[in-house]
Amino acid sequence: MKSEKFWDKMANNYDQVEKKDEQTYIKIIEKTKKHLKTSDIILDYGCGTGLISNEIADNVKVIHAIDTSSKMIEIAKQKADGRKIENIDYVHSTIFDERYKRGSFDVILVIYILHLLENTPKVMQRINELLKPGGLIISATPCLGEKRFLSVLISLISKIGVIPDVRAFKISELEDTITNGCFEIIEIECLHQGSQQYFIVAKKL
Repeated sequence: MKSEKFWDKMANNYDQVEKKDEQTYIKIIEKTKKHLKTSDIILDYGCGTGLISNEIADNVKVIHAIDTSSKMIEIAKQKADGRKIENIDYVHSTIFDERYKRGSFDVILVIYILHLLENTPKVMQRINELLKPGGLIISATPCLGEKRFLSVLISLISKIGVIPDVRAFKISELEDTITNGCFEIIEIECLHQGSQQYFIVAKKL
């Protein structure tokens, strides 16, 4: 897979790149924690190097953290081991892994992943299926469609294969994507005006 190779290459430098926006990550972690319970079973979909999972592990019962990049998973595991975190299961896998059963999760995290999906409606349907009744999806997504120049630039770069395909959401399209997946949005906030990143929490209907 083209995108898997891209993220494998990115893995070693991923934390340094993301640390440039450390304040936004801190905000995401703080806001996410407010919606968690110590009895929760979490799925971190597109967990990367564990930047979120490792920080919320103390607030929940168990985290199943998945990513299509085996290199990202390796780094996430090393970081968790270094901090003696024992309630995260890092797995190189996809959300369609049959090990994950219907109604298994209290919360599914989709941090910086919705704009990278090839088939968003199919994934949203799967997320809904995996959540318990009333379960939450917690997302952070850049809405590049709000910035005309950025959306054109990203589209060109992805077309020539430098980066994987990126969807330039407008915020209204992102909201529709979530509500059309049979969710009710219960919280929404713009995390970063410059890059139009939105934090959204939605409840399974």
